Amino acid sequence: MSNTVTLIGYISSELSYDHNIHGINYYKTTLTVCRESGTEDNIPILLPERLKDKCIDGFVGVKGRLRSYKLNGKLLLYVLADNIEVAEPEYYNDVYIDGYITKPPSYRLTPNGREISDVILAVNRDYGKCDYIPCIVWGRQAKDVSHLIIGTNIRLAGRIQSREYNKNGETKTAYEL
Repeated sequence: MSNTVTLIGYISSELSYDHNIHGINYYKTTLTVCRESGTEDNIPILLPERLKDKCIDGFVGVKGRLRSYKLNGKLLLYVLADNIEVAEPEYYNDVYIDGYITKPPSYRLTPNGREISDVILAVNRDYGKCDYIPCIVWGRQAKDVSHLIIGTNIRLAGRIQSREYNKNGETKTAYEL
């Protein structure tokens, strides 16, 4: 599959109504998944009404697809849940995508000297639509990716990360693969 997400974590926000499309109500919540470092990633989850009652206290596993949409000029990411089930108390964050490079990768070194490339992939979905997924590639692969051209098809395996930043005195959250 060209876009699969498997997460295990705990529901950390109230379930709230988001929208209705084609007669199906969708709800949003947040799943918290801890990294080995102890840093928490708070991942937005969108789920159809049929899965609403499966959002319980405690650990849950979520399987779905990474999706994107633009709102007020900003690209927002979320996981569209296909299934939710009770899980053992552990953390898991695994994503596989197959997409096409949409703009030249941006290669640089971090202040600590680590290689990094920013890449945006267009991941096709049904009905002629696609999702635009910002990806961060680290290490040796960052240099390899930096030479690829627009339209190159690549497959990436990674995890969804959230990070907070300040812009004009306001705290915002960015999501990346």
